[in-house]
Amino acid sequence: MTRRTAATELLAASAMALAVALAPPALAQSSGGDAVIRGFLAGSGAGGVGIIDSREEVEVEVPQAIYSGPNGEVYLLDQANSRVLKFDPSDPGQPPQVLELPEGIRPTDMVVSQDNTFYVWDGQVRALQPTGAETAPTRGLTLTRSSLAPDPYAVSALAQMGSMVVDDGDPAEIGRTRAVNVLAGQPPVQSVATRGKGALSAEVKAQGESAVQINILEKGSSAVLARLKMQVRSRLGATELLEVDRKGRYFVFGENIPTDFTDVPASFVARYASNGTLEGIYELPLSGTVGLSRRFVTVSPEGEVYFLRTRKDNADVLAVSFRPLRPDARIDTAGKGQSLADLARRKGAAAAVRPLNRQQVIETAFSFANAKWRVTPAVYGPDPDNQCTGFSRVRRPGYLNGKLNQDVQGIPYCWGCMGNLQQIAMGLNQGRLAGNICTRDDPRRDVIGVDCSSFVSAAWGLSSHFTTIAIPAITTELANPFELLPGDALNKPGSHVLLFVRFTADRKAEVIEASPGACNGRVCRNVYPLASLLARGYKPVRYKGLLNDPGPAGPPVPVAGQAGKKVN
Repeated sequence: MTRRTAATELLAASAMALAVALAPPALAQSSGGDAVIRGFLAGSGAGGVGIIDSREEVEVEVPQAIYSGPNGEVYLLDQANSRVLKFDPSDPGQPPQVLELPEGIRPTDMVVSQDNTFYVWDGQVRALQPTGAETAPTRGLTLTRSSLAPDPYAVSALAQMGSMVVDDGDPAEIGRTRAVNVLAGQPPVQSVATRGKGALSAEVKAQGESAVQINILEKGSSAVLARLKMQVRSRLGATELLEVDRKGRYFVFGENIPTDFTDVPASFVARYASNGTLEGIYELPLSGTVGLSRRFVTVSPEGEVYFLRTRKDNADVLAVSFRPLRPDARIDTAGKGQSLADLARRKGAAAAVRPLNRQQVIETAFSFANAKWRVTPAVYGPDPDNQCTGFSRVRRPGYLNGKLNQDVQGIPYCWGCMGNLQQIAMGLNQGRLAGNICTRDDPRRDVIGVDCSSFVSAAWGLSSHFTTIAIPAITTELANPFELLPGDALNKPGSHVLLFVRFTADRKAEVIEASPGACNGRVCRNVYPLASLLARGYKPVRYKGLLNDPGPAGPPVPVAGQAGKKVN
């Protein structure tokens, strides 16, 4: 099965029409005054987007990124269909142009430079150039300059939403620390190639837990062009200079992170005048989305703020409404998202546990993400790989495609599987198939690997598989997400769980996860803006059995009750 055929069959079992829901010339209004500039139904036709729904324990896979190009056009990264869609937001009746991704590249993020170079992220930065006639309905994207180091502006642009090279790190060092002190050390510096003022540097200086000052400097200069001040209600999360428009206005992505159960997580874009005066905000409607898109916001050269809203059967690109604020105002978001109220605790499986500490949890998790192994013919399986029934996802994880008889890194994602590293290594040596992403089939018994919750269960030393629904029974939910420590987790019951590693210097959450989409079918390390996780329903939780948990602690005890999913 070729990549294009697989992408087509991937969505053939869906009952959705292969069509695009085009917004009428008079833009449809969304909640909160946001306007739908383009709507897409699930499908693989020229006007559809790939949306892969699934059962429990797997996040729905949705389009991964939007980006406004140098001439105001909007690009949408349609990961499931292996392509990019380009459209004019001012002409919703015009079919989008299709740009097909090169074979073997499955990115989760994308930005487009002034010279029309597409920089995509699939674990590393790759540069792509369009091929074919500029006005053709379908064009290709071809890999170029892949052996050269990307410039700092491309790296910084991709890092805005967490796509960045994560250093190998020292799991023992991470395990000894409670968490990275996000206010300590040198201020983060961003390099941004803006449309309005060219190459700039943004120096982010924290002023307590809820405020920050961003000094804007010209490239290679120490002269400050503007000082942007931002303060939020609870605690400030990630702060990123996104763009300067052609009017010289600054657009800064920010987050309000709750510190107790009474507040709500929120993401917004703050707009500043060319002299640095706060003008107002665009509040991003994260609570109305499903799935986890990497780049869910972009700013056009003319200062329009676009948001990617994903649902189970469609995706909309919204023009976000602007709310004026006083220049000295604290940024208070409307608070329409989900609060951090306690989940109802559900009983979980009886599970024998081994005493362990945070260092051991992190070292185990690193071992799953860093494991290197040889893809033999037996574990690779036959081609074409179409062994899913009732749902057209292929069995084999994407990162293994074309890697026969080569070394790869990361334990494969396997829907419904569990096991420790020794058990998985034994299964691979015995020739069991590597990985399984048939997430609408019953779990298969002839494959090896871990899914999201079985990976976290293994990292926590559990002898049985606690699902995302059962995890609340063995954890305590944290009122303040910034109290997350290495070895804690961000759990979305019934959907997905991420093992927390640390906070980055710019207040994002570094995690290790097993995912068919975000990790291309394996265990990998990722970085996310924290509020984007919280607003989508992820709860910061702490496993009760850790030996070096803060506060009074006794020996871990088995948790008795109704069994969750267990796969031997």
